Amino acid sequence: MAKGLGKGINAFFPDLEINEQDEKIEEILLSKCRPNPYQPRKVFEADAIEELKESILLHGILQPLIVRKSIKGYEIVVGERRYRAAKEANLETIPAIVKDLSDEQMMELALLENIQREDLTPIEEANAYDRLINELGITQETLAQRLGKSRSHIANLIRLLSLPDEIIAKINNGAISMGHGRALLGLKDKEKLIPLVNKITTEKLNVRQVESLIQSINEKKKEKNEKKVKKDIFLQERENHLKDYFGTNVKINKGKKKGKIEIEFYSEDDLNRILEKMEK
Repeated sequence: MAKGLGKGINAFFPDLEINEQDEKIEEILLSKCRPNPYQPRKVFEADAIEELKESILLHGILQPLIVRKSIKGYEIVVGERRYRAAKEANLETIPAIVKDLSDEQMMELALLENIQREDLTPIEEANAYDRLINELGITQETLAQRLGKSRSHIANLIRLLSLPDEIIAKINNGAISMGHGRALLGLKDKEKLIPLVNKITTEKLNVRQVESLIQSINEKKKEKNEKKVKKDIFLQERENHLKDYFGTNVKINKGKKKGKIEIEFYSEDDLNRILEKMEK
């Protein structure tokens, strides 16, 4: 468990009262445990597990796991790394505190533990936020308040999930940074995303260089589009008004007989925000 996690959890769920010094610690069969189905961390480094295994063999498990009872045994709430290392060490039992938790609490506590340890990749964190928002039916603002994060931090991470899978994978494995990913979201010509990412990794471009490159590409595309079609000044004025009102990119495309209005959104929460404005 991350240092100070008990205090953090108590602040998050004041009625939960997780305090390892006051709780009953039980020895439970390792074979009866299974990983948290809501665990946001998907990759556990083998070297780190091996180091923890050696420590366990020398000193034992110093902090008990937190688990909840399930039909087939126990589900791990906090301490999956210790569980994996204990399996590697061939332990039969592990010390644990058994708590009565809801699925909602399981999800939030697993995310809280990893956030406090700064142990998630940006994509794992983004997926965890997105899952909490969708499964719990809450807004980004509500989630931000409950986790002690800014809404912009959560929104920016979730926006990364709109990138192509190939780019998401590169952010997840550290080939490019979250900063690179955020910069790539601003590229207008989406067909150039993959070639640009290849250029970033080949030439080892930093975020500032990528932002400058994207600005240059966007300006060239804009000039090209302006040469193709010069938009009616009235439509341009209404387009700018809608951009200001909705706080996102808006395009009015008028054809000979019909047209369309395109309003961009970056997440389900962003879509709901826009729909609320349309209803006013």
